[in-house]
Amino acid sequence: MSLSMYQASVPVFVRALTNLRHVFQKGEAHVKSKNVADEVLLQTRLIPDMLPLVKQVQIACDMAARGAARLAGVEPKSFEDNETTLPQVYARIDAAIEYVKSFQPEQIDGSETRTVQMKTRNGEVTLSGQDYLFGFTLPNLFFHCTTAYNLFRGMGVEIGKSDFIGA
Repeated sequence: MSLSMYQASVPVFVRALTNLRHVFQKGEAHVKSKNVADEVLLQTRLIPDMLPLVKQVQIACDMAARGAARLAGVEPKSFEDNETTLPQVYARIDAAIEYVKSFQPEQIDGSETRTVQMKTRNGEVTLSGQDYLFGFTLPNLFFHCTTAYNLFRGMGVEIGKSDFIGA
């Protein structure tokens, strides 16, 4: 039995975002005990030229949502990047999860050879569905989830590998 494009995408996206939400909940408990305001937390970064924590979440959510939509051959839903509080971040993650879950296997299976076109900061990119999923979407999703995780670890939040992978 082979692995379908749906199985390789939607459940993986949902799990990554669900685990990201879990990491945020543990991080929230830690920073609240130190009276850190949401706005300060969400602007945390390791070095000045990196994107802040809130942007890591927004991009992770966009990777999953846009990934599912593009594999299904539909125009991706647009999410505003306006989160300034933790409740808004949770709502963003939840909305992305629900959107991703709305896609059915028959929309995504067979998308290996579907042409995916998108704009990046380096210009227009055209990929096959398989290359888009495995060479762009999944690496970006996990990069931004990992970066958010590492920001919390850097703050002293007691999280580990099992929090990240959901084991």
